[in-house]
Amino acid sequence: MALKILLAEDEEDLSRVYKAALEHQGYEVDQAFNGQEAVDLAAQNAYQVMIMDIMMPIKTGIEALREIRSTGNTTHVIMLTAMAEIDDRVTGLDAGADDYLTKPMSLKELLARLRSLERRFSETFTAKVLTLGSVCLDQEDQELVAGNSIRLSSRETKLMAYFMHNPTKKLSTEHLFKTIWADEDDVDESIVWVYISYLRQKLQAIKADISILGEKGGDFCLELMREE
Repeated sequence: MALKILLAEDEEDLSRVYKAALEHQGYEVDQAFNGQEAVDLAAQNAYQVMIMDIMMPIKTGIEALREIRSTGNTTHVIMLTAMAEIDDRVTGLDAGADDYLTKPMSLKELLARLRSLERRFSETFTAKVLTLGSVCLDQEDQELVAGNSIRLSSRETKLMAYFMHNPTKKLSTEHLFKTIWADEDDVDESIVWVYISYLRQKLQAIKADISILGEKGGDFCLELMREE
């Protein structure tokens, strides 16, 4: 799957270099230049990895990470620090970081860690059963269940699972296409809307209390429906 990355680095020239290198490898990158921007972007978007500098204005990387973790966000976080002291590493790990790199960062090492994460995500993405609201998705049997049940195709199952892993998050057409159809060369981004339409019909058919919001070619979001 194509990783979507939040890069929080306040040194703009350095951030630009990191972003270019990551995008050259096929990753999708959003930039934040202070801790508050990182918090806001993490609340709005689904990321597989956050790369976060400790020393940032408005909110430090540590403060931003603590706030992000307090919402239940479990995204993998790599902290960047220019300070080599053990105490700084421990503080970052205690705040919820999963890993750290010392600046100046080796892009070669970062890319190796991201490749490792890609393999791990591919293995864990297939949890057998996912639940949100009244809806249960059985990925093994490719079945969607709420008031009643309906079968899904393998690609519908993968797309529905991705939405259920990232409820309330803004997911762009481009990101969904890169994530779900990365292994296909004979389709374009228009396929995303086709499958969104299929899933909407099937969610309606089983009387689900969740719905996929958004318009063709734009951003989509899986939301719990409000009771009338």
